[in-house]
Amino acid sequence: MQKSQATAKYIRTSTYKSRRVLKQIQGKNYKEARIILEFMPYRICKIIIKVLESALNNIDDNNIDTAKVKIKEAIANKGPVLKRFQPRAQGRGFPIRKPTCHIKIKLEV
Repeated sequence: MQKSQATAKYIRTSTYKSRRVLKQIQGKNYKEARIILEFMPYRICKIIIKVLESALNNIDDNNIDTAKVKIKEAIANKGPVLKRFQPRAQGRGFPIRKPTCHIKIKLEV
């Protein structure tokens, strides 16, 4: 049984939004997951497709049938938060939090 994984780090989106999409593809085969991601309206889907393709290319066997490849694990972990300040009234600064996340996808044949 062959396994492979791929990660994307410091993606500029929240883990909540990433997990919402990753839950839909967990446990599915590669072809099914790819179709689901292509028709979802979320911005994170394009990044997840890249990570999924990278994990597929990390499998040693190049002549593998993509219908047999299954997504064993698809997780989004919290990354560092970028802190910025928005100027507000009377000289105050209002903090803006820009979250990041790390996406990891594990495949299994």
